[in-house]
Amino acid sequence: MPVRSDVNITLDAPKGIRRLMRHNFASSVLPTCCVGIIFLLAGCVHSPPSHPWDPIQPVNRVVFKFNRKADKYVLRPVAKGYNKVTPSPVQSSIGNFFANAHEPVTIINSILQLNFKAFNQSLGRFMINTVAGVGGLFDVASKVGVPNPQKDFGQTLGRWGLGRGPYLVLPLMGPSDGRDLVGRVGDHWLYPITYLGYGNNNEKYTEYGLDGLYFLNKRAQYLGYEQLLSHQFDPYIFLRGYYLKQRQQKVDNAQTGQSGKGQGNKTNKLPVGG
Repeated sequence: MPVRSDVNITLDAPKGIRRLMRHNFASSVLPTCCVGIIFLLAGCVHSPPSHPWDPIQPVNRVVFKFNRKADKYVLRPVAKGYNKVTPSPVQSSIGNFFANAHEPVTIINSILQLNFKAFNQSLGRFMINTVAGVGGLFDVASKVGVPNPQKDFGQTLGRWGLGRGPYLVLPLMGPSDGRDLVGRVGDHWLYPITYLGYGNNNEKYTEYGLDGLYFLNKRAQYLGYEQLLSHQFDPYIFLRGYYLKQRQQKVDNAQTGQSGKGQGNKTNKLPVGG
């Protein structure tokens, strides 16, 4: 009787075992890759050769132009329609929900930054808004005066001395840099909604739907910002400078132990998806 190969055994394995194998692969390989990227960045971006460092500007400008076209012909029209049919209180509650879902990211990064004041504030906000705010639909914590620190993994990396690396423009996601690109990956695994469809393909669509609603609701908040960019001599340079300045302020706050307080779940910052 012929002996079956490991490949055949794997293919004949029950779905549950194959899912577990994929889970083990993702949980072991992905963190290793992230650590490798971090060390790669640490070796080459601690002292950038220019300020700002934009070594692939021609490519960035192409992506920037693509993002603006996509926004003009797809994202903005959809956001306008959403804005017309969705009452402001509903949009506010949706924004509050996603802000509350993001609190675990701030909680963990506050610990990593050794900022226990921000940790207490964010944990308090999460508990108050989850319970009294009906799952985060209402920002009760801000009404009772609890500050809103905002922490992320890119900021944490900067807190411990990792340079920001080259400036990047990501398709549809907008401005970033080498450090924040790694930070986005880290924050992704701290974001609870990421795990909604984990191991269940049917529930995965719920995660995708929520992600789409988040970006749509966020884009609707910034209707009209295009006029600001259109009045700039070079929108690319303007948005690059704005983004890098905002991120540097966050890193400086982390290094000095400040909370980086926000005004509840509101923000008047420019969107960075251009």
